[in-house]
Amino acid sequence: MAGKKILAVDDSASVRKSISFILSQEGYEVTEAVDGVDGVEKAKADKFNLVITDINMPNMDGIELIKNLRAMEGYKFTPIIALTTENQNSKMDEGKAAGATGWIVKPFTSDKLIAIVKKIVG
Repeated sequence: MAGKKILAVDDSASVRKSISFILSQEGYEVTEAVDGVDGVEKAKADKFNLVITDINMPNMDGIELIKNLRAMEGYKFTPIIALTTENQNSKMDEGKAAGATGWIVKPFTSDKLIAIVKKIVG
């Protein structure tokens, strides 16, 4: 498990910090990005085993981020989880169509996050 890199993209600092804290406790290496634009830049600079992204963000939302990542050579098959307050089927369908692997609705528990991440990247 050591050395698995996760990119956490959310415009809320508290959400990024909690994802970072929860997952680094489990031995994952977490990089934070403040929005989709920042997420794309960080994804270009490094290779991540998993991307966790919010949907509603300024500058570039999560749907656009997912589309951008899927268009990048190294991210065609990288798991991408949408972590969002959105629980409407239309948004979920839009996320899946863009290439999201899974969907976690906020608020989330640390146990749920850890279970999902372990299931996806080990």
